[in-house]
Amino acid sequence: MSIRPFGRTGLTVSDICVGTSALGSFPAQYGYEVDEVTAVATIQRVFDGPFTFIDTSNEYGGGASEERIGRAIAERGGIPEGYVVATKVDPLPGSTDFSGDRVRRSVEESLERLGLDKLQLVYLHDPEKISFDEGVAKGGPLEALIDLRDQGVIQYLGVAGGPIDLELQYLATDAFDAVISHNRYTLVEQTAEPLLEDAARRGVAFVNAAPFGGGMLVKGPRAVPRYCYAPVDQATIDRVLRMEELCRQHGVALAAAALQFSVRDERVASTIVGMSQPSRVEETLGLLNRDIPQELWDQLLPLAHEGRNGIDAVTV
Repeated sequence: MSIRPFGRTGLTVSDICVGTSALGSFPAQYGYEVDEVTAVATIQRVFDGPFTFIDTSNEYGGGASEERIGRAIAERGGIPEGYVVATKVDPLPGSTDFSGDRVRRSVEESLERLGLDKLQLVYLHDPEKISFDEGVAKGGPLEALIDLRDQGVIQYLGVAGGPIDLELQYLATDAFDAVISHNRYTLVEQTAEPLLEDAARRGVAFVNAAPFGGGMLVKGPRAVPRYCYAPVDQATIDRVLRMEELCRQHGVALAAAALQFSVRDERVASTIVGMSQPSRVEETLGLLNRDIPQELWDQLLPLAHEGRNGIDAVTV
């Protein structure tokens, strides 16, 4: 594990970022519930460990993720020295209201739940819910975020979304210090490569989310024949099966290779790994510290790079 510079901000973060969407209890997506005691204990374990970067969002668990993190922060008497807690602005659930007024309210809600008077890092979350023109328009979300930053309510701004072309548009505004991409820089596909390059050129911190592709790269494609929560073509399944077999031959878990694929890239400031119970800290450290021989990388990377141009989803 290493501590890395967070782009041009002057902050430093661990190469693993603790993802907390499941901490708010989201059984519809994750298939299990997380009670408040377990959630708070998870963050307390994080505060006692080597991972210094926590990621949440206004909408996770309807606000429960932030509330539970806030309880852990309160029990500590504040965010521990050297830690960074990032959150995101969201529309009201079920809406696409990304107006400036909604963004300000989203920030107010996050401050209240987390028990803070200012936020270190706030992302514009899933901006694909509106058009880019709406995003940068007068009275829109970007204007509100810049205003909140100028007031000192927010220290740094980020954008966190899916479509790579849209995120490139937002980086071109030069308003953002960080960018999150999910499911687009993994052993399966690397369509985020242009975003990685652009972020590095601008001094913007690149944060890589979902290195396991929604489970396929943990449990294997036989158990999880889906990527980013959607069915994929047989060619992708066969490719990951070959990766899984190569890892087995070397005594390496596929999940360890998937995680280290992201972490070994120095352009990636931090890689988000979801943690919903205290034991996940040790499990993640185990994957991160597993020695992977160069011979295995030499076999895996050509298979991985077949996903540079994306993969084919299957309509069901």
